[in-house]
Amino acid sequence: MPFSAQPPASGERYALSASLDNARHLSSLLRAVHFQDYATCLATASGLRVTVEDAKCIQANAFIQAEIFQEFSVQEESVMFRISLSVLLDCLTIFGTSSLPGTSTALRMCYRGYGYPLMLFLEEGGVVTVCKINTQEPDELLDFDFCSTKVVNKIILQSEGLREAFAELDMTSEVLQITMSPDKPYFRLSTFGNAGSAHLDYPRDSDLMEAFHCNQTQTNRYKISLLKPSTKALALSCKVSIRTDAQGFLSLQYMIRNEDGQICFVEYYCCPDENITEAEL
Repeated sequence: MPFSAQPPASGERYALSASLDNARHLSSLLRAVHFQDYATCLATASGLRVTVEDAKCIQANAFIQAEIFQEFSVQEESVMFRISLSVLLDCLTIFGTSSLPGTSTALRMCYRGYGYPLMLFLEEGGVVTVCKINTQEPDELLDFDFCSTKVVNKIILQSEGLREAFAELDMTSEVLQITMSPDKPYFRLSTFGNAGSAHLDYPRDSDLMEAFHCNQTQTNRYKISLLKPSTKALALSCKVSIRTDAQGFLSLQYMIRNEDGQICFVEYYCCPDENITEAEL
């Protein structure tokens, strides 16, 4: 009987229970935000959000909508806990990261509530493994207050365009400078590495540009060390939305399509390293 069809044991009531036919859908998304050991999980009726932060400067969120799961049940308005992302990933891939053709690892995930471990039941080829992962009280998360009404500039690119940029630009640079403008150069990425300055421009009518909504010229610099973790999500994604607000805070939202054609999102927020005035350019 598949996990999604199995009822909880008599008398047991879980704050969160979820089932997936293919655990790889979850593990690949979690790897895209795995740049720190610990993550905060928030489950609501709409799905699961896994948040990772570093140095109060960058935050990554993986969103797994409830529809992705074969079963997804949350008994409270929201369920939140902190967990070792490294241990969770080790458990999800306990049968290996690449299954034989036609096989997959089925997952059932259960959490009773505050103070209890997260329980994983993994089954592949008739073999079932049970993992219990200790949970912790969640830390208070950063609030970048990045709502759509505060967005100044927004573009949507096909991900291959940004992948080429990261391959071509000089990553010995400490910062990545991003210029977004309603006029030329429209969208420019710049680095300042050992080999000198390098610029990569994207015209607004580029084949890679899916949407272009720039209201004012902005140039901001971001530490490349903070942006590098987002390349994991970039590698999996098909499109990326790049947004900035008036303070220069950056949102990179990656649209990721899994093997079954389902859509999930991974979003990175990053604070600017410094604001550049036109006089400095």
